[in-house]
Amino acid sequence: MNELLFEIGTEEIPAGYIGPALSFMESFAGRRLADLGLAHGRISTVGTPRRLTLMVEELQDKQQDTKTEHIGPAYRAAFDNEGKPTKAALGFARSKGVDVDDLQVVTTKKGEYLMLVEEVPGKPARELLPDLLLDLVCEIPFPKSMHWANSSLAFARPLQWLLALYDGKVIPIEIEGITGNDQTCGHRFMAPEFFPVQDSAGYLQSLEKHFVIVDPARRKQLVKEAVEKAVREKEVTSKGLAGGRPLLDEGLLDTVTNLVEIPWGVCGEFDDKFLVLPREALVTSMREHQKYFPVIKDNGDLLPFFVAVNNTRIDDQEMAASGHERVLRARLEDGLFFFNEDKKQRLEDRLPKLSGIIFQQKLGSMEAKSGRMAHLAGVLADQLDPSVKEHAVRAARLAKADLLTEMVGEFPSLQGVIGCEYARLDGEPEPVAVAIAEHYMPVRAGSELPQTLVGAIVGIADRLDTLAGCFAIGEKPTGNKDSFGLRRQAIGLINIIRGLDLSLSLKDMLTRALAGYEGIVETDSRIVAEVVAFIRLRFENELLAGGYDQDVIKAATSVDFDDLRDCLLRIEALKNIRGREAFVVLSGSFKRIRNITKKNETTDVRADLLVEEAEKELHEVVERVRSEAQPLIDAQDYDRALEVLLQMKGPVDRFFDEVMVMAEDEQLRTNRLNLLTVLRQLVLRIGDISRMHTDD
Repeated sequence: MNELLFEIGTEEIPAGYIGPALSFMESFAGRRLADLGLAHGRISTVGTPRRLTLMVEELQDKQQDTKTEHIGPAYRAAFDNEGKPTKAALGFARSKGVDVDDLQVVTTKKGEYLMLVEEVPGKPARELLPDLLLDLVCEIPFPKSMHWANSSLAFARPLQWLLALYDGKVIPIEIEGITGNDQTCGHRFMAPEFFPVQDSAGYLQSLEKHFVIVDPARRKQLVKEAVEKAVREKEVTSKGLAGGRPLLDEGLLDTVTNLVEIPWGVCGEFDDKFLVLPREALVTSMREHQKYFPVIKDNGDLLPFFVAVNNTRIDDQEMAASGHERVLRARLEDGLFFFNEDKKQRLEDRLPKLSGIIFQQKLGSMEAKSGRMAHLAGVLADQLDPSVKEHAVRAARLAKADLLTEMVGEFPSLQGVIGCEYARLDGEPEPVAVAIAEHYMPVRAGSELPQTLVGAIVGIADRLDTLAGCFAIGEKPTGNKDSFGLRRQAIGLINIIRGLDLSLSLKDMLTRALAGYEGIVETDSRIVAEVVAFIRLRFENELLAGGYDQDVIKAATSVDFDDLRDCLLRIEALKNIRGREAFVVLSGSFKRIRNITKKNETTDVRADLLVEEAEKELHEVVERVRSEAQPLIDAQDYDRALEVLLQMKGPVDRFFDEVMVMAEDEQLRTNRLNLLTVLRQLVLRIGDISRMHTDD
């Protein structure tokens, strides 16, 4: 068993490309090696802006020899009455490059046939690796790729070198005129020379000696330490930094990690006057535009300091800091100017100008959208908590006004956040200001949810309006196309409802949302059904990812998907009871009941037509269970309701053992079908438990 070490040396790759590329390389290598039948140990990847590296431990040096059986013509067709081979036998042998004497006779279920056993020797790994590595380089996906010089290869950045070793020896590979060898390159400025390596251990150690920390996890830890060290060193000479600490945002840490090959931190400062800017505006200026780490007090307030991470060591720290300070100062001057200009006009006064911003060409302006959102927010508040209606309507009306501000024009990621700050400056009630920021939450999967009901209401209204309108004009996601991020909108809607444990009718609210487009687009009820189905699929996928079993999810959603809270309660109850033996048996019987009664919807049961003891018993139990379970179901106490339903297990079993449902007498047959239909409809109030039964 031997080791594969493959490094793709490049010009600087954008930071956001590196992580996904390394993940792809690891999964690709695993799939291809499995396809080739080459056993291996651990597969790992490391990388920096200038290199993407694959390492495979204990890679099998040769494929296993295999035998392939080729079945030919039937024996009776292969030889004539005298035992001489026919054209069928001769043709089969010739197609395989052997003589008829090399063929065997094998007995199959269909009779005797000719067969050739072909022994295929396994190929050495060294012969297979060049094609595998070439395919790997060609198939790594990037958000954007480029061609260079006369290259036919599309890659994130131009290739510069290839390190390709197997068992310490160079793999014969050439890509775009670059030949694989045993050389890698150190840090571009601090150790730019090439040097040889033999294995992954030596590769990692040698690169570190040449100022390259190739392992992203270790480099990230060093970035964090370098940032913290820079603040400590600056604190010695600057009293204003006493007690300060860097704000270590995980996203920025990941980005900076993939911007450098080795981190060197430097702490700079800026004028106190910029602290009048909203906190998020300052943080965004540093984090998103300059990739700087803000410095904060223990209470979270910003200090007029920041930390930049360089890719090279600079001995003169003051000079290094001054360069970063000049760049940041220009950014903050712009921000301060925009802030002061924005304060001259209230958010409310900007609303008419929203007519100049198009929400969607066929769906009108942002002004119209704001009006629809305000109406929906009022309806939602009436249902969820009428006491917050005034604030919800006001927040929905103002929610998009900050799109017209200079600050959002400069920093688009601040929409909502700036609106919140300006609403406070305008003297709007705090719930209104907070809701303007919260209505964009969650920004992405797993991010923070609205913490207030007003913010949740405005966020739900916004998403319902977008979903209804886009589906009405046929702007539905297809494949990789999702121009309006409707999948994200639906997932956000689901997470808000789940996170705040809200109960509302999706169908009703989507119908109201669609009605807001009356006279603009078609408002057919089928559109509402399409949007509900779209949300349902996202909901089911979210639960599957959360560890719920698919059959339990489908059992609940297939019978009713309207109120997400109610659906979740039914799913939890079904999950809790599914392991009970009585439930397993009942779900099997219910599957039979569904099949028998699928064309029957009547539930009139005549007691005088109940002739068998087993059907009399079942009728009595069903009536009793219905009277006990119905109030529990109405109260959404599904755990106790299912416990009551389990009482039917024994009577149902006896019914099917002793009663012929499909009796020749039409009245008896109809009466028995109606009895089972009563039972079916009762159970379906919670879920289609037949979906949870697996035939052995």
